[in-house]
Amino acid sequence: MSKKKRQLILSTFVQLYGTHANAWRRPETKVGGNPDFNQWADTVKLLERGKFDIAFFADFVGNSGADIDNIGLHPRGGGFEPLTLTAALAQVTRHIGLVATVNTNFNEPYNIARRFASLDHLTGGRIGWNIVSSLSEGAASSFGVANPLDHAGRYERAAEFINVAKQLWDTWDDDAFDHPNKETGRYLDANSVHPIHHHGKHFSVDTLLDIARPIQGYPVFFQAGNSEVGREFAAEHAELIYAAAQTIEEAQAYYKDVKGRLAKYGREPDDLRVIPGLFYFIGSSRQEAEEKYQSYRESYDQNISARRQLFGVDLSQYPLDGPLPENLPEPVNGIGRWRQAVALARRENLSIRELILRFSIVQGHRILIGTAADIAGQIEDWFLNGAADGFNLKPTFLPDTLEEFVDKVVPELQKRGIFRTEYEGKTLRENLGFKRPSNQHLQSKAAKAA
Repeated sequence: MSKKKRQLILSTFVQLYGTHANAWRRPETKVGGNPDFNQWADTVKLLERGKFDIAFFADFVGNSGADIDNIGLHPRGGGFEPLTLTAALAQVTRHIGLVATVNTNFNEPYNIARRFASLDHLTGGRIGWNIVSSLSEGAASSFGVANPLDHAGRYERAAEFINVAKQLWDTWDDDAFDHPNKETGRYLDANSVHPIHHHGKHFSVDTLLDIARPIQGYPVFFQAGNSEVGREFAAEHAELIYAAAQTIEEAQAYYKDVKGRLAKYGREPDDLRVIPGLFYFIGSSRQEAEEKYQSYRESYDQNISARRQLFGVDLSQYPLDGPLPENLPEPVNGIGRWRQAVALARRENLSIRELILRFSIVQGHRILIGTAADIAGQIEDWFLNGAADGFNLKPTFLPDTLEEFVDKVVPELQKRGIFRTEYEGKTLRENLGFKRPSNQHLQSKAAKAA
């Protein structure tokens, strides 16, 4: 890590209309029609105006088509494939990091390493990879996965996937293409080329990448892991980890746990940053903010009866205002988050309705309610007291609630000296204060010479 002053990391989970299930139904929201790039571009430009580190794009790939009625209750078809979208956004932004979700189950290391290398050059070193290994039934049927790996097996495959991708990015020295010699006809030095010969459990690759090494060395690695396997995976591979916590004690325990796992992989605590999700409701007074929050809850309550699920677990056969039953089957994906929800229900004796309102709507994340100064103060508290290195915002309605944060909360954070007033670096790694990874082959040469 560089010696720059520790500062808050701000990322935003960018969705078409916002994270509220009924955001698309607001009277002022323009809906329908084909995807509109300008709508996405305006949101990311707003984030860049607020000096945010990251615009984050999730990807819930694959719908089985088995439940058309349920699909019809939610906005569909208005978004873009994340990698494609980041390439377009690179042309209308200059500083903000662009993080795309790519699932390791439906791709091969070569094509993903190739695309991320291209994007890192297209963005000037601003690309990040949110590594996902989840596998829903809809995704499995979309890609014809007849015998899916179990939870641990998918993480094992993802780890090998990353290892192969790094080898591919390292097939060229950083300056491999900097010294073409027209007189000798030698475009590059053969010693700067390092073909990969990988033969592992999941992948067999003998090749070299056809694109120069990324500007950042590797894209910045993101991951969301709450299960035991997910935390260990993050400790070995991730640089930023998304998490869910509702109390500072819960956040501190998670923060300490994942940071404490790094040493066994030869990493320092600051090599992995923890950025929990954050919902917020801003008012000119605390009462106004509370009224906004209650309105939000009431609006979502209309959806619960129509879709009574939590992390894919069907709860429709149980009374909505009754307790969460014992011995429910765990979901295939999101095991850690599911266990967190069950623990909350047991601890506070919540009904199914209240659990969905308390947990599913905000996915177990923290909710801040108050004035801009209140919000900034609570963010600062977690940042300074070992609970978070930053936050991944979940704006309920776009662009309204995001504009509120940029215009009201960001200046408060800047006054406290914990958030930038200008971008300091050119790349995402530089702005986050991460070191640039050196080429593995040069490290090997140096070790041998020593």
